[in-house]
Amino acid sequence: MIPLLILGLLKQNPGSYGYELLALMEERHYKYIVNFTKGSFYYNLQQLEEKQYIKKIDQLDNSRETHNYIITELGDKEFERLMYMYGSKTDYINLSFYAAMLFANEYKSEELTKLIEIQIEQTEQKIFLLEQSLQHNETLPIYFKKMLENSLSHHFVNVQWFEGLLNDIRNEN
Repeated sequence: MIPLLILGLLKQNPGSYGYELLALMEERHYKYIVNFTKGSFYYNLQQLEEKQYIKKIDQLDNSRETHNYIITELGDKEFERLMYMYGSKTDYINLSFYAAMLFANEYKSEELTKLIEIQIEQTEQKIFLLEQSLQHNETLPIYFKKMLENSLSHHFVNVQWFEGLLNDIRNEN
């Protein structure tokens, strides 16, 4: 999915250099969509260039050379293919916490309480970041903004669920 993100960003920001694209992915919290690292980003950038989906255009920027990229005609076709491939797919949501919950009855309730409190803390941090993105970024494309709002709603529901689990554990004891 990283190639789709890179190609899409280059369609929105032609002539960007690698670090600029990576910074946009981080600033826009694309990690909610796909897990990526700096290494996986640059690996995919290199692969896209080798497949001639993007083209490097070297430019001088403040007396230093930068490797800026543009999407090629072949890259436009790949973008269209990836858009259809990912846009027509519905995935299950697989959270590692769900797997742990399958065996909650086999785990000490005080330890399970700690795990749920960690989930609440992490989810509240995600809520904070999403709210920050929505409040302070007027340049977000409307569909991405709607996606962030949807994600925010899911996180609020998860916090309620986690709090309900905590109440159930406390009432059992």
